[in-house]
Amino acid sequence: MVLTYNKAKEKLLTFDIAGCQRFFAENGYLLELGYCYLLTDDLERAHDIFEKAREYDKRANWALFMTNLFMNKPADYPTYFELRNFLEIDLNILISAAKGEYVENLISYADFFCTINPEVYKYLGRVFLNNDLEQYGYFFLKRAKDYFYNDPELHYILAEYFYNKNDYAEAQKSLSSCLGILPEYFPAKRMMKKIQSRV
Repeated sequence: MVLTYNKAKEKLLTFDIAGCQRFFAENGYLLELGYCYLLTDDLERAHDIFEKAREYDKRANWALFMTNLFMNKPADYPTYFELRNFLEIDLNILISAAKGEYVENLISYADFFCTINPEVYKYLGRVFLNNDLEQYGYFFLKRAKDYFYNDPELHYILAEYFYNKNDYAEAQKSLSSCLGILPEYFPAKRMMKKIQSRV
């Protein structure tokens, strides 16, 4: 079977590194090749590849920062947009790949990241909830509420959390907070109707 980019990327995202690494190397996909090395714990090679790729790929800048962090050599700071665009995606990849040490390393910088992008706690909370790590998800969402209260999406995510736990009273409180900030937030209005039809 001839491997295409999309099939190789699918293999990467399902952690079949042996099935895609050669394809990325032979076809010049440096960013993807760097992630192959990162996910197989070859951090020095990942670093070198991301260093080359950063000349033309903004995501490589973030990946290089992250790799330096994992090697205990933090350099440069991530930007607001790097945190917004890549933190959630890569944290999800690391959790799915069972890279617990890297996950811990990354979230140990949560307070610092929040000084750059105040939505970071929300991103972390959502990733953990989406990976069925509710205790951690709720922890970060509560911190997000203390840090950046006027975010309607945050209150909606909390409402979903409570709704999925059948705690409709708390879900309604979160929805009321959401709609108090943004009265036309459609998903919150829809969930509120759903809850009201139950009680």
